[in-house]
Amino acid sequence: MRFSPLASVAGALMVLASVSAAAQTFATKDEAVAMVGKAVAHLKSAGKDKALAAFNDKNGGFTDRDLYVVVYDFSGRCIAHGANLKLIGKDLIDAQDIDGKLYVKERIELANSKPSFWQDYKFTNPTNKKVEPKQMYCEVASENIVCAGVYKQ
Repeated sequence: MRFSPLASVAGALMVLASVSAAAQTFATKDEAVAMVGKAVAHLKSAGKDKALAAFNDKNGGFTDRDLYVVVYDFSGRCIAHGANLKLIGKDLIDAQDIDGKLYVKERIELANSKPSFWQDYKFTNPTNKKVEPKQMYCEVASENIVCAGVYKQ
């Protein structure tokens, strides 16, 4: 069997293409930070009612692959959720992930001490419906906690 430089290059390009496609399937931490920044700006410019409606609308510009905006008030009530409309209006202060972590309570505690932060917990990925490790980036915007997260790959 002979070595073929052309075959090697073609193989390398196929590997790079598959890595690139996988990267495009999942949001990055930079994209999560940018999405939260965009959401906070929209909240300020459009007003709370219009902004929350956009965050909850999968076609509202605040959902991208596995990345979506979530907004909580400081009591633990979910006021926007780009992936699960059933959670809107619910008091989730006692919500636990599969490991028993009170992630909403922790999120509020972090928001009370920092203007922005990252948080680790486990949550259902909307693209595959599996519970996966997630990193959520959040910023405090007046009386709201605006977040978007990435699933660890």
